[in-house]
Amino acid sequence: MAEHHTLFGGKLHIYKRPGSSYWQCSAYLKGKNRRVSTKEESLALAKDFAEDWYLDLRGRARDGYLKNEKTFKQAAQQFRREYEVITEGQRSERYVAGMMGKLDNYLLPFFGDKGLSEVTPGLVQEYRIHRQTHSVVRANQKEAPTTRPHPNTLHQEIVTLRQVLKTAVRHGWLDRLPDLSAPYKANTKITRRAWFSPDEYRQLYEATRHRAQAAGRKNHRKWAEQLHDYVLMMANTGLRPDEIKRLEYRDVEIVEDEVTDETILLISVRGKRGVGYCKSMPGAVRPFERLIERNTPEPTDLLFPINHGTMLNKILEEEGLKFDREGQRRTAYSLRHTYICFRLSEGADIYQVAKNCRTSVEMIQKYYAAHIADSIDAAAVNVRKPKRKRVKDAD
Repeated sequence: MAEHHTLFGGKLHIYKRPGSSYWQCSAYLKGKNRRVSTKEESLALAKDFAEDWYLDLRGRARDGYLKNEKTFKQAAQQFRREYEVITEGQRSERYVAGMMGKLDNYLLPFFGDKGLSEVTPGLVQEYRIHRQTHSVVRANQKEAPTTRPHPNTLHQEIVTLRQVLKTAVRHGWLDRLPDLSAPYKANTKITRRAWFSPDEYRQLYEATRHRAQAAGRKNHRKWAEQLHDYVLMMANTGLRPDEIKRLEYRDVEIVEDEVTDETILLISVRGKRGVGYCKSMPGAVRPFERLIERNTPEPTDLLFPINHGTMLNKILEEEGLKFDREGQRRTAYSLRHTYICFRLSEGADIYQVAKNCRTSVEMIQKYYAAHIADSIDAAAVNVRKPKRKRVKDAD
């Protein structure tokens, strides 16, 4: 039988849980049974801790600071139950799993036993400080990393925290949402997305073509040819990597465009924003025809059934193209950015580019248009007022 002791006439209990070396303490106050670990293995030290904890609870209860309220852990459980059901089919499983991982690994250990009213802007700031030194061991690691979390990582954790607190507000467990904004935050520099200049893009597709031609084994040649067509398709359509990954042959149609009188691809895109459409550049037609000739596919087959990221990264590193001059890392996504930048450089209408890429004009203006020199009309900028001719005084 587990050891058990009482103090203050049975109002305070000290006990050990099976399999734990630490003493726990509990007391019933304000209609709720409250528990905490003493973090002590010695009974004498555990009693000292429990007495101080109990007297503090009684003082807070007397002064009206101890309320019978839901804890952050209870709000998190409700949020998890709602979010996983309501967002099914609207959010990717990977995104949901990542959000729940942030909740389990970081938020619950810090906020879990706190009452919802205790989650104040000050406590959230303490969490930000705590996260600079605290991390968890990943599945493929022997120990937790000692580096600070990336600002975007911490931002995503605060987003998850906000979602839990919003759940509490909806259920009436919290009267209002606390201020979760980060103090002392400087304005972040808006950097352009990593893309390939025309010369760099030519260097890339010539390298993938050479890789395909130099491949000795038939199987190696096939996947090198697939990668070459992948690069050309991405840069001539502006598809996202996840969109082209889901693309089936029945989603692509070769059509004659009546306006431009060119042969292009009409693509039904199934991505993170539902079903949309994309009209390619003429340069995407021949790679698609090669895919058909090479694979003799069924309509429901995927255009690119394997992930070409590893091969692409290797070629980028070999060609010295992995990083741009600002040190930004290039990935398959950079081919989408390249498509957008090329269209803007050629004077394409920004609204039509946004529509074809299934994004917003604001996103393109913020991350692309501001960095394209050709988007500035020199004739409109270099305007000069005509000089007034002086009139000579009459004699």
